[in-house]
This record gives sequence, structure tokens and C-alpha cells, in this order.
Amino acid sequence: MAFSFTTHFLYFLIMLVFAPNLNPTQAIRPESNPTDTEFIKTSCKVATFPDLCYHSLSTYASDIQASPKLLANTALSVTIASTQTALDTVSKLSKAHGMLSRDGEAIRDCLEVLGDAVEELQKSITKMGKIENNKKFEFMINDIQTWVSAALTNEDTCMQGFEEKGIFGKTKNIIRGNIVNVCHLTSNALALVNNYASLHS
Repeated sequence: MAFSFTTHFLYFLIMLVFAPNLNPTQAIRPESNPTDTEFIKTSCKVATFPDLCYHSLSTYASDIQASPKLLANTALSVTIASTQTALDTVSKLSKAHGMLSRDGEAIRDCLEVLGDAVEELQKSITKMGKIENNKKFEFMINDIQTWVSAALTNEDTCMQGFEEKGIFGKTKNIIRGNIVNVCHLTSNALALVNNYASLHS
């Protein structure tokens, strides 16, 4: 018993000293219950890209547990984070290439539609947080589906802007790599939202 108390007391002292210096991004998440990760793996079978779906969401299994709503909401959160990262990348590249050339025009158009996508995904997350199992459920879930679909369309529009011959090579590949990933995540999020909606139909 004395050993147990001493061990816990030492652990407390270590956390007291080092916890203020920990980076939040380095925090250790609780271990996932195998049942929770299995729920994600099974649910991701409805996604367009099931492997990406599982790998992007399994880290959050302990938070999601076995909730279709939390699964869909987490998928939206992961997607908006990746979309914002892509938007930041394109913005930096725009400064390197300028906005007057044909390359610059493609980047400018991409910035605009990616910005719209971020807003649409943000609205989806906000409404998902307010959704309840009541008479307004269908109306609210329809809004979410519409916004996520619109975000996917905007991301695809960005991609199409770089299909023209003559558009720069290396930068084009960087942008396309980012946008492809974002499109796949958005498609998966939409599938999980649709699956969540179907459970209430």
C-alpha cells in the first residue's frame, strides 16, 4: 500500500513540474477501446475512400466511441482542418507567383472557392452541434448535406483550374496533392453524414 501511495505521489510531482511545458499537440490521448475502433472501421465501409476514412478518424476513437453523430462531426472537423491547410498553402504559393499571369489567375480562383469550402464546412459543423432528434432533424441534416456537397464541388472546381496545359508543373503538383486529399476527406465526411441521416429516416 505504501509503495502504491509513493508511486502515485511521485507521478503527481512529475506532472506538476512538467505539465505546464507540455505542448497540447503532444498530449497523450486515452487508449481507444477496441470496440470503438471497430465501430469506425465498420462505419467507414460506406465511405468513398474507406482506408483514408479509418486512418483519419481512428485516432479519435476514444472520443467518438460508437456514436454515428460524433463520427460524422469528427469527419467534418478533420476535413475543415485539412481544407484550411490547403487554403494556406495555396495562399503562400499565390504570393510567389503573383496574380497577373495565367498561373496566378488559376491560384486566385482556387483561393476563392477553397475559402467558400471552408465556410460551408464550418456551417456544417456548427449545425451538427445543434442537431437533435426532433422534428427539425430532417431540415437541419439537409442543410448539412447541402453545404458539404457544395464544399466538395468548390474543391473540385479548384482542381479543374489546373487542368489546362501550360499551368506550372511543380507548384501545380503541390496544389493538386493537397486538393486531392481534401476532396477525398470531404467525400468521406459526406458519406458519413448521409449514413447518420439514414439512421433517422
